Amino acid sequence: MATIETRRNKSGDITSYRIVVCAGYDSKGTKILRRKTWKPDPQKTQRQNEKALQKAAALFEQSVEQGYQLDNNQTFEEYAQYVIELKSRNGIKPRTIDRYNDLMTRITPAIGTLKLIDIRPQHLNDFYSSLMKAGVRKDNKRAIAKDSLRQVINEKGFTKSHVASTAGIGDTTIRGMLKGKPVREATAIAVAKVLNVKLQSLFSIVEDTRPLATKTVFEYHQLISTILENAEKELLVPYNAAEKASPPSLKKKSPNYFQPKVVTDILNALATEPLKWQLVTILLISTGCRRGEIMGLKWEKINFETNQVLINSALLYTKSKGVYEETTKTEDVRWLKLPEETMALLRRYCAEQRCQRLEFGSAWVETDYVFTRDNGERMHPDSATDWLAEFSKRHNLPHVNPHAFRHTAASVLISNGIDIVTVSKQLGHASVSTTENYYSHIIDETKAKASECIAEVLLRRQA
Repeated sequence: MATIETRRNKSGDITSYRIVVCAGYDSKGTKILRRKTWKPDPQKTQRQNEKALQKAAALFEQSVEQGYQLDNNQTFEEYAQYVIELKSRNGIKPRTIDRYNDLMTRITPAIGTLKLIDIRPQHLNDFYSSLMKAGVRKDNKRAIAKDSLRQVINEKGFTKSHVASTAGIGDTTIRGMLKGKPVREATAIAVAKVLNVKLQSLFSIVEDTRPLATKTVFEYHQLISTILENAEKELLVPYNAAEKASPPSLKKKSPNYFQPKVVTDILNALATEPLKWQLVTILLISTGCRRGEIMGLKWEKINFETNQVLINSALLYTKSKGVYEETTKTEDVRWLKLPEETMALLRRYCAEQRCQRLEFGSAWVETDYVFTRDNGERMHPDSATDWLAEFSKRHNLPHVNPHAFRHTAASVLISNGIDIVTVSKQLGHASVSTTENYYSHIIDETKAKASECIAEVLLRRQA
């Protein structure tokens, strides 16, 4: 039996319908779903469109029952839905699927109605050009919070987390909003609705006329290319039009990392900070782990006898799932040796958290996470980014972000002669080539030093 899902715009108006039909089950017992988008005809009455929709659903269900065959008469939108669903079933990370769906909101109006067989590089080049024009942002209005926003939240007795969760936004968004960071108008509207206060009373609305960043435009190109590549493999198109298109060139940026003096300044400044955040920062520095891997660390994964920590999961966030635990980015499992100083800090913090647990009593939420809220609940992974940003401002330090520590650890290891395989395993990269691509400039510098060392030892001493 076909199910019909209604799609609406931000104003609540119906824009299209999604027809979903089950095509059986895969080897894991998971439903195989086929989807088709149907758009009402604005020239027809509501009753006429309802009849046409039911007929389209029946025909689509029949085609699936008879053996749904992909063909090149499909529109790009229809085939894209199939590919994204396929990748989701094959284990692509939820964050990636969410991003694909976000990108499709712009891709669909531009080339979604084109048949696969009709797509040419020119269509794609026109699309990329349109993305780089001023005023192209789908939500070109930005909202900046007034001082009254914080006042209203306090007056109503709400926590920032409560406002964020009720409005359907992240804790980081609400914190940034209160610090004057511009947000989408739709986000501001959601917050104003939660507080039951007029939007204009809480926010100033400004126009955002910036074009999309080159990196973002390239993301659109990559997704289109991925979809058309799949169509080429399934013999639906003779070639991948995206491969012959001309997306904007991406300039390779060198990883942002700290010089030793800056790290020393950071460590000195940490002495006056809460123990929890001292430990978060020290772990980021000493392990080179990703932010989510540190924030998702659990006590059961720490071996105090061998001074090792198991890294096999991460705490992540997506719009569709909220905060959730997932395997590491590359599904890598690795044991990392920690310095004795870091282990001593872990022991101190473990004792501190134990006392905190006793203070909260039955109100404590047992999660086993190392880093928690005051009541034991797991933290939002963005918390580390937010805290480090504020920390750097308080101590007049260069902007500190978690990933910069990862790059710093890699640079220190490579510069001090640690082989690239060991560095790659320490960082949890999918392959050695990933490490080489990321840190090619540091590797080149190390090679130059090696060459100079040979000359110094073997050639110049004889002179």
